[in-house]
Amino acid sequence: MTRCCGLQSTCCLFIFTSVFLFLAVLPVNADIYMYIDENGVMHFTNAPTSAANRKYKVFIRERSYGSPSSFDNKKYDHLISDAAKRYGVAAPLLKAIVKAESDFDPTAVSKKGAKGLMQIMPENFKLLDIQDPFDPKQNIMGGTRYFKQLYERFNGKLALSLAAYNAGPTAVDQYQGIPPYQETEQYIERVLKYYRNFKNL
Repeated sequence: MTRCCGLQSTCCLFIFTSVFLFLAVLPVNADIYMYIDENGVMHFTNAPTSAANRKYKVFIRERSYGSPSSFDNKKYDHLISDAAKRYGVAAPLLKAIVKAESDFDPTAVSKKGAKGLMQIMPENFKLLDIQDPFDPKQNIMGGTRYFKQLYERFNGKLALSLAAYNAGPTAVDQYQGIPPYQETEQYIERVLKYYRNFKNL
């Protein structure tokens, strides 16, 4: 467990250096927890004891999309089905987006700040009527609504709609097609692969 006493600038540098060194030796999918005690000392650990669970809060959540999900991929099928019927989007496609975005982790937060099952950015919460992005129903309904808007904007072209969901519609408009971003290209491939798999279940 890494500790730091005080919050001075040199100590802050030590904090982040320690955290990244700590991350380097952790196994894949290890979450980092942190709490500040009554003396202002910051404590970091990847395995808080049961007695200290209430004190620790998630500081960094690590996820690996290449390994099997630890989350139940059928748990949200009823919500996905409801959203699919409401907005006229194929349920297996929605499920594929959830898989690619969060791997069915309702508490997922990306490095850019996207939150929840469908990784929705905070600036879209109000527009999509989302009060709690970590509420599975709100997140799936909001994410499906957003995807349907993109699908209609790009005239039912699935690849462009997925590109817009990942990179933003402005980028798709700018390049008049799929943006030449490796992340976006790989994202589309992942979603389409998952879509085929879920359709065949």
